[in-house]
Amino acid sequence: MHDNSCSILRAIYTKRMRRGISKREFLAGLLSSVGTAGLAAPLETSLRPVVRVDGLQKRAAPGISEIVSAARLNGEAGIAVADAESGKVLESHNGKDAIAPASVTKALTALYALAALGPQHRFQTRVVITGTLSNGRLSGDVVLSGGGDPTLDTDALADLAKQLKQAGVQEVSGKFLVADGALPRVRTISEEQPDHLGYSPAVSGIALNHNRVHFEWKRSSGNYAVTMQARTGNFRPGVETSRMTVIDRSVPVYTYEQLAGSVDSWTVARSALGNGGARWLPVRNPGLYAGDVFRTLARSHGIVLPKAKLTKQTPSGQVVAAHSSAPLVEILRGMLEYSNNLTAEMVGMSASNAQRAQVNSLRASARKMNAWVSSTFDVSNVNVVDHSGLGSNSRMSAQAMVTILSASWAQAALLPILKDIGVRDAKGRVDKGHPTKVKAKTGTLNFVSNLAGYATTSDGKTLAFAMFVSDQKVRARIGKANREAPQGARAWTRRARSVHHKLINRWSLLHGS
Repeated sequence: MHDNSCSILRAIYTKRMRRGISKREFLAGLLSSVGTAGLAAPLETSLRPVVRVDGLQKRAAPGISEIVSAARLNGEAGIAVADAESGKVLESHNGKDAIAPASVTKALTALYALAALGPQHRFQTRVVITGTLSNGRLSGDVVLSGGGDPTLDTDALADLAKQLKQAGVQEVSGKFLVADGALPRVRTISEEQPDHLGYSPAVSGIALNHNRVHFEWKRSSGNYAVTMQARTGNFRPGVETSRMTVIDRSVPVYTYEQLAGSVDSWTVARSALGNGGARWLPVRNPGLYAGDVFRTLARSHGIVLPKAKLTKQTPSGQVVAAHSSAPLVEILRGMLEYSNNLTAEMVGMSASNAQRAQVNSLRASARKMNAWVSSTFDVSNVNVVDHSGLGSNSRMSAQAMVTILSASWAQAALLPILKDIGVRDAKGRVDKGHPTKVKAKTGTLNFVSNLAGYATTSDGKTLAFAMFVSDQKVRARIGKANREAPQGARAWTRRARSVHHKLINRWSLLHGS
C-alpha cells in the first residue's frame, strides 16, 4: 500500500515538473489518484477503555509555555501541532521561528528521495572487466564500480569477489580501479565535528560499512595489540588504508592525519585505553578503503589484484558481478530508525542527481532539496545545509514541519517507516498502555533536542506535531575537542525530552476524547 502510493506520487510529481502545473493541481491529482487504498493503515489504538476527560481536566492541563518554562532549558523552543487530516494548526508556541531541526531533517530527505527515485529503487554495485579474458587470464582492468549504495558492507563485497572468481578470472595483468564518481567526494559530513567521530565520515559514490573502520585494542604484558578491520558478522579483513599507533600521552585522545597514498593515520592516547575495548572510526577515503577490502577478499579466491586506484567514471566493459541493495523504502526505514547520517547524505544526493541536478557538494544538494520542499508543500522557513541534520547551521520552523507532515501523501509515505516512540509518564517511564500512539523522528545534537511526527489519539484522530528545542548560545561555547560529550549536555537533553512527552500527554488529554 505504501509502495503503490509513493509510485503514484513519483509519477505525478514528474508530470508536474514537466508541465509546470501548480501545487494545488498536483495535490488534487495525487489525492484523487491515491484514494483510501493507497494510504497507510491507521495506527493501532489502545484496547483499554477510553477515559472521557471533562472540560475541567482539560482546562487544568498545563500550557505549552508553562511546560517549557518548568524544564529550565533557556535557549529557544518552537512547537506546533495540527490536525493531520485538515492541516489546521491547533496550537503553536514560537511556531514560525527558524530553529535547528537536527536529524528531523531526515524525514524531509526520505520524502525527497521517495519522490525522486521511487520506493522500489535499488542501488547497484558492480564489478566490470575490460580487455579480454582467456584461460583465466584477464588482459585488462578490474573495476569496482560504486552506485551510491549506502548499505554496502563487507559481506556484499565478499559475494562480489566470489562472483569474480565464478566468472573465470584467475589472473589480472592490468589495473584495479575503484569508480566512485556516482556521487561527489566529500571529506566529512560536518567539519564542525571532531575527526574521530564515526557519525561524520567521508562521502563518495561508494561506501563500505557506513564508511567506518573497526578499531579494537587489547592490553597484554603492558603493551597493546591493535587491529583495524572492515568487520561484519562473517568477515574480519584487516585494512591497510587505516592505521593506528598508541602514543604515551594524556590528551588529546585521538589525532588524525592523511599520509601519502591517502592513508588514514590515527594515534590514540595510551592513558585512554584501559585493558581493552573497541570503537568505530570514520573513513576519509571511502573508495580506497573499499578497494583495499575487495583486494583482500579477491586474494582469498586466488585472484591477486594490484593496489586500488580511483577513477570517477566506470570504463566500458563486461559486468561480471553485481550486488543490489534492498529497496529504497527499506533503506529509509533503517535510516529513520537508527538515524544514520551517511545514508541520509547518499540518498539525498542521489535524489538530486535523479532530477538532473549534478551537484558537487552536500550544501548544493541541500539547496535543491530546500527548493523542492518549498515548492511542493508551499512552505517557507526551510533552509537545511545537508540531508542528515548534522550541520548546525540548518534552520526550519515547527509550523513548516507540521504543514509538510499534514500533506496526505507525506503521511502515506512516512507513517509506515517512522519509528514507534513510547510515550513516557511523569516519572520518565514508558507507558506501554498509553492511549496515544506516536510515530516520529528524533533530532539530537549537543543542546538540541527535537521530535516531529504523528500522534494518533484514543479516538483515532491523528495529530501532526513538531517540537524543536535548542540552546545555541551554550552550544556555540563548546570547543571542537569537547563535542563528543560536552559537560551538561546529557542532563539538558533529559529535560528537553521530558518536554516532548509532557506535550504529547497534553495533546492526548485535549484531543484524545
